[in-house]
Amino acid sequence: MGRINWTRVLIGGLIAGVVGNVLWFVAWGLFLKPNLSAALLALGHPTQETVGTTVLIVVLSFVMGILEIWLYAAIRPRYGAGPGTAVLAGVAAGLLMGVLPDIGWGFTLRLIPAGVWVADAVVTLVVVVISTVLGAWVYKEQGEE
Repeated sequence: MGRINWTRVLIGGLIAGVVGNVLWFVAWGLFLKPNLSAALLALGHPTQETVGTTVLIVVLSFVMGILEIWLYAAIRPRYGAGPGTAVLAGVAAGLLMGVLPDIGWGFTLRLIPAGVWVADAVVTLVVVVISTVLGAWVYKEQGEE
């Protein structure tokens, strides 16, 4: 069992971050923004997208990508290298970073329709799994290169 290759975690994480950012912005425009904006407008709080918010989301997506690939690297010795393990890591990361928080927010903020939270949870899970698989593609442990 090799040691975690932190350089490859960073490279794979940056790839996962790029993929995640692209997919998120497409999903935001197509699926999430219309419903969330309508729900917030109905509450008297129109959506306010700012440069600062966009930068924060982009940066957090890169942090998430790095964490996704770190998780893949951490479970790889037990489950083996390959896309199956990357999917498993992506599902775990998607549950922790998106689905479970959406369930919590959905039960807490009942003013926003459940469909908005469900859509966000599904999009998060799909985006995180895809970005993890693509980022994990470049990962190799030290000594494997």
